Amino acid sequence: MGVRRTDCLSRPLSNLFEKLGSAVGTCPFYFFIIPILITASLGGGFFFLKDREDNDLERQFTPKKGPSKATRAFVRENFPYNASMFSEERLYDRGDFASLIAVPRNSNNILESPALEDVFRLNEKILNMTVDNRRLGFSQVCAKAGGECVSNVILDIISSNESSRTSLTYPEHRHGSDLVFLGYTLGGVLTDANSTIQRAQAVKLYYYLNSQEGSAEASELWLRGFKELLADEMDRKHIDVSYYTSKSKQEEIDSHTVDGFPLFLITYACAISFSVISCLRSDHVRNKMWVAAFGVLSAGLAVVSSFGLLLYIGVPFVITVANSPFLILGIGLNNMFIMVSDWQHTHVNDPVPKRMAHTYKEAVMSITITALTDVLKFFIGVMSDFPSVQSFCLYTATSIIFCYVYTITFFGAFMALNGRREASNRHWLTCMKIPSEKSINQTEIYNICCVGGYYDKLTGAEKIQPASNIFKKYYGPCLMKPWVKGAVVIVYLAYLATSVFGCFQIEQGIELYDLAADNSHVTRFNIKDRKYFYGYGSSIMVIVKGELAYWDEAKRSQLQACLEDFKEPWFVDRDIYTSWLDSYLSYGQEKHLNLDDKEVFLSNLPPFFELYPLFKQDMNLTGDAIHASRFFIQTVNITKATEEIEVLKTLKYIVGRCKAASLLVYNHEFIYFDQYDVVVKSTIKNVGVIMAVMLVVSLMLIPNPVCSLLVTCSIGSVTVGVNGFMALWDISLDSISMIIFTVCIGFTVDFSAHMSYVFVSSDKAHPNDRAVDALSSLGYPILQGTLSTILGVSVLAMSEFHTFRTFFKIFFLVMFLGMVHGIIFMPVFLTLYRRSSEKGKSPEEDIKATKF
Repeated sequence: MGVRRTDCLSRPLSNLFEKLGSAVGTCPFYFFIIPILITASLGGGFFFLKDREDNDLERQFTPKKGPSKATRAFVRENFPYNASMFSEERLYDRGDFASLIAVPRNSNNILESPALEDVFRLNEKILNMTVDNRRLGFSQVCAKAGGECVSNVILDIISSNESSRTSLTYPEHRHGSDLVFLGYTLGGVLTDANSTIQRAQAVKLYYYLNSQEGSAEASELWLRGFKELLADEMDRKHIDVSYYTSKSKQEEIDSHTVDGFPLFLITYACAISFSVISCLRSDHVRNKMWVAAFGVLSAGLAVVSSFGLLLYIGVPFVITVANSPFLILGIGLNNMFIMVSDWQHTHVNDPVPKRMAHTYKEAVMSITITALTDVLKFFIGVMSDFPSVQSFCLYTATSIIFCYVYTITFFGAFMALNGRREASNRHWLTCMKIPSEKSINQTEIYNICCVGGYYDKLTGAEKIQPASNIFKKYYGPCLMKPWVKGAVVIVYLAYLATSVFGCFQIEQGIELYDLAADNSHVTRFNIKDRKYFYGYGSSIMVIVKGELAYWDEAKRSQLQACLEDFKEPWFVDRDIYTSWLDSYLSYGQEKHLNLDDKEVFLSNLPPFFELYPLFKQDMNLTGDAIHASRFFIQTVNITKATEEIEVLKTLKYIVGRCKAASLLVYNHEFIYFDQYDVVVKSTIKNVGVIMAVMLVVSLMLIPNPVCSLLVTCSIGSVTVGVNGFMALWDISLDSISMIIFTVCIGFTVDFSAHMSYVFVSSDKAHPNDRAVDALSSLGYPILQGTLSTILGVSVLAMSEFHTFRTFFKIFFLVMFLGMVHGIIFMPVFLTLYRRSSEKGKSPEEDIKATKF
């Protein structure tokens, strides 16, 4: 029994497209001019590009409802800043600061002369620097503690006692009555058995600024001056200097938002060149060079129109949106090659409206399947947790709509105009009428350059191009041989096994300096920071949420047991720990206080805070109740993003295990770590949605349910392959690669859907003949689309931005694997399915459809 057809929509839509094609062929000028006028009017939206740029790192690249944002709000409410008593580890965000890393050029010890003297001289320059017409210096904008600017303690120690440079202990050093932590200041440290520093390969200096609202403008002026000063101090004689400010990363992204546009222009130039060459014909009438050029132009008009429209209505323009035009170019090229391929199957002596009607009836139906799937997928992506993904999906979905509309109007109209030229047997370049046969009365050069209009007299269609002929006469029949099919199945299983293996190797996480250019001062600073200062990472708050009777010995002991658990993981230094409670209990022992008594506990807190004022910021004491308090643990040896994921997961596990109190963990970097909980889930959800949407659309538009299922399975197969080879190509899964991956996976629909639709629509009886027929029609267009798109985006491989290089890698994988599935795996599996399903089926039951 035959498989039930599901073409309830494809037939009426095909008839509709047939009428549209006839209308375009009859009145091409209207369909050609109107898109140009629309593009010209919507292109004015680019005047608002600067106003619409929004690359705020936190707002765009972190989940909107990330749990760390809620924790930060709790910290802000219960532990507000004390501007007069600055403490870096108590900040709930990064604050305003400048920093530099100095590495000796001619030795491996920054604490030796002359490198150390060079550091002191540079520090003096920075402290004496003034901005705003010499009205603002560091002393006017600095963060203060006890009425004094917060200084670099390592320089204070060495300045106070020259001999101290040889007696420094690490990571903590006794300076006067204070125990000073040097883990953030000295890097690449080698110590002896007594923890005395033998050498330090780098020193990091911080210049913290007042972060209050009223001082924001002054701080920004000083940071700008710092950046200008350090840019001129990079090539000091004895030290290599890298610098960074709290604004650097954001400034870096803001300054490169539109850097993709020049690459986009180069891409379009490459795409036009390849498309023109691939559509070049020796026949001077049938030459499709202008058709190829206008096919690329059609995609360009779609990008200008869609971007202009969204910029007009105020949709944010995020740096990730700059990847969208490359995707639209690929879609536009595929549409063009498919329409050109189908045009060449029409009868050359038919009127242009009739040829256009046939072209639209067959080609536009296939294009509609992929366009509808892509648009639905991207509009669903607008509901993402990441605002940057939302903007990207909105821009891309709108661009696909315009690309689809312009393909069947603007590009179709040009095909009709070009068809009129061909019908009049006019030269492709001069538009002069030329003879269709060579003449013995003309010169050889004339016969070569000024003769054309040949076609196949048997079929009435244009002569099959050599590349298409290869697919029809050689590649297709070879692929259909039983032993070749068996080899293809074995290769597919090997591909699947390798891909699955790669999926288990993929790493998750993003290096934040990947958002900056390779030669940026941000990148140089972060690389040195990871190289020399990985030993001691961020200080993490452990927050007790809600009221707790700290004077109750039993409850206090349970809480301290929970806090001890935070010292157990490998990434925590159990000896470096800040606890107001431990200090207060020691204070109570010295004063012989009974801190198990509530009244004694509360009444002795004020004198304790006078002695240790920083601890006052670690408690929310209102009346006779402590509503919240916090403690600090020190992370160590965190060298990459995957370890950051482990840190967050482990800490949350310990939090969930504590029954003594409701706990939270927080560091301002956790705002960015929240993406790790969302990325994998979002990727799986997006791929699932893509496959579900593709299945529904293909069931409605492809007249065979099993073939629709095979198309959906091919998406899953390419998804597994891209994921696996991403890992083997050193691509991590993060919010940026998730966007690119989701986008590109949607693109895999095209090849498999086109091949399946043509296979099912073929009027051939035998499955092998259907596959060869489909390969003859689509093999070369798929190959053209793949090569032209890869060639176009290859310029991104040379970009200095990680985002663009990642886009190239994933896009290359998707295009290549999609092509392999489209012209190798799909034809074989379609024939295997059809052969098994048609056993016992009468010829009359076979599907009758027009030839693509």
